[in-house]
Amino acid sequence: MKGSRLYWHGLAAVAAVALGGPASAQSFQIQCPESTTLHPGGNGIKCQQLSGGDGFATMADGTQTYLFAFGPLSGLQDIKHGLAGTQPAPIFLQPYQADPDHPNDADFATNGNGAVGLEPQADAPSHADPRPIMDVGVLNGNMPAPLIAIDEDDELFLTLTNVGQIMRPDLFEQHTVHFHGYPNASAYFDGVPDASAAINIGGSFTYYYLAPDAGTYIWHCHITPPEHLQMGMVGQLYVRPRQNKVLGSLFTAVNNLEASPNVPPATQADYERVRKRCGGDILCAAPVPASDIGATNNGTKRYAYNDGDGSTQYDVEYPIQIHGFDPDFHFVGMTFNPENFTDSKNKYFLLNGRSYPDTVTPGALSTQVADGSDHFSQPLPTIVNIPVGGRALLRFGDLETNEFQTLASLGIPMRVVGVNARLLRDMSGNDMSYTTNSITLGGGESIDVILDASDSAKYPLHSTFYLYTPNLDHLSNDAENFGGLMTEVHICGAVNPDTKVATDCAAP
Repeated sequence: MKGSRLYWHGLAAVAAVALGGPASAQSFQIQCPESTTLHPGGNGIKCQQLSGGDGFATMADGTQTYLFAFGPLSGLQDIKHGLAGTQPAPIFLQPYQADPDHPNDADFATNGNGAVGLEPQADAPSHADPRPIMDVGVLNGNMPAPLIAIDEDDELFLTLTNVGQIMRPDLFEQHTVHFHGYPNASAYFDGVPDASAAINIGGSFTYYYLAPDAGTYIWHCHITPPEHLQMGMVGQLYVRPRQNKVLGSLFTAVNNLEASPNVPPATQADYERVRKRCGGDILCAAPVPASDIGATNNGTKRYAYNDGDGSTQYDVEYPIQIHGFDPDFHFVGMTFNPENFTDSKNKYFLLNGRSYPDTVTPGALSTQVADGSDHFSQPLPTIVNIPVGGRALLRFGDLETNEFQTLASLGIPMRVVGVNARLLRDMSGNDMSYTTNSITLGGGESIDVILDASDSAKYPLHSTFYLYTPNLDHLSNDAENFGGLMTEVHICGAVNPDTKVATDCAAP
């Protein structure tokens, strides 16, 4: 791999791992190349580092719940502010250095989005030091797992480091990353332990993915999945379409037509990649539209898919991970007792790891862990802020282990544009999206929904709407009423699509 650098430091002098090989039980390694054959200039290379271990999360009734969990070891500052932790190589390779006075606060760190454990050395560009990785990664679980976001054609280098489960020293749990439903060509990076590597405590492994198709995906640990999913090792990944980079006609870009003469040379390569569609293949993620309606992109619009007609255009996007917890299962999971799978029943119902009213609490939620320190445990609020006259893309993923979940939108109908990372369109290019007031997901499913508030007369500034479950027993926090699967949709003066910072949302 051209220009690749592998940074590692053994926990013992005899420990070492091969480039991209299975992890030793005695070494940490982080891989993030600055250039590759596909991306010799470095643009399009994305990297992220995760810990596999345990932690705690706070439920809306105040209960602290024990987790098996993934945590962030890079992109900490962005993740704390509800953003994806995925970083381009130049940012990832700037070592994260915690502030001694605020060791658990990424906002005070030097290079708050860099990889934990990379430190400059006199005799080498960098190495991975296990001490800061353990300092940050232990009991640093997030619910849901750190968000991953990439663009089509990106190469993603995702390092998972197993720091162990401190509250369960009797366990020697391996962990993996499995991208559920993701069209990855290599079984070796699929995370299913029978056909790929599994990471032992004290070791790490770098997964490689090439992003081929836009859409919303989900990911989880594939070691004893019923247990690890119920305990919290679930997350979301989404892939942004090439169409975001097109200038001019969207129909031309996806229909294998000649490039428009007004396409600047700097974007020609992206334009050409968009035009490499899959013809009559029934498995095509985005069949070309039936006709040209004149939709264009000026370089600022965003889309959920390569739709060719602008039908999936949105102004702001929100990932929403649906999940449920059985508090009894989590309690016995922490107290060395056998877990009862047969009688497991969820009593906490979560959107991005929170139940109402915590779903509308801005900022990251913190939980005190066993050593007395606070760790941000649930960084993703679920407030949906839509600018006046705008549209919001809601990326729903469900890794529920026990039952189906239904969500209804009160006031703003939902238009379902994609299911399981596939644009809803038939092979003739006809739009098969539909409008509904509720969606139902089972474990392992994802749905892309657009809330269209473009009619400012119907959805004026300061309006508040609700997204909730009509299953009344899921509107509770462990039998306590007024909680569960519910959040709010606000119409705001403006919303920054990158930072999600909104202005003038509160009712007068």
